[in-house]
Amino acid sequence: MPQVISLDHLVLSVTDIARTIIFYTDVLGMQAEQFTPADGSTRWALKFGEQKINLHHASAPFAPHAAKVASGTADLCFLTNRDVADWQAHLDTLRVPIEDGPIKRTGAQGPILSIYIRDPDGNLIEIGTPTS
Repeated sequence: MPQVISLDHLVLSVTDIARTIIFYTDVLGMQAEQFTPADGSTRWALKFGEQKINLHHASAPFAPHAAKVASGTADLCFLTNRDVADWQAHLDTLRVPIEDGPIKRTGAQGPILSIYIRDPDGNLIEIGTPTS
């Protein structure tokens, strides 16, 4: 039986692309990249590692799209190789409130220590540090 092997990208529907880019680049260290798909339009993505998040404006999503497009409905977990304390200090400097954590969780590859924040649209963002 065929099976998938990795996640290439996901789409995040947002209310303000510029504000989203600022948050994800300043807070999470992602890189914004403008690109042109086959239809000739201009779009934005947030790149990190070997993955990316394509950004769609919630009121005008790029077709095809999810059956119910809405901002603030995502729950995403990102892994880091930095200590939770480093993240707490970074988020405090940027005045980004921590909603929960540090708390032990189980990630796809094993145990992680996580903190939770929200992006400008209210999406839940988990930042997890692998633990042994």
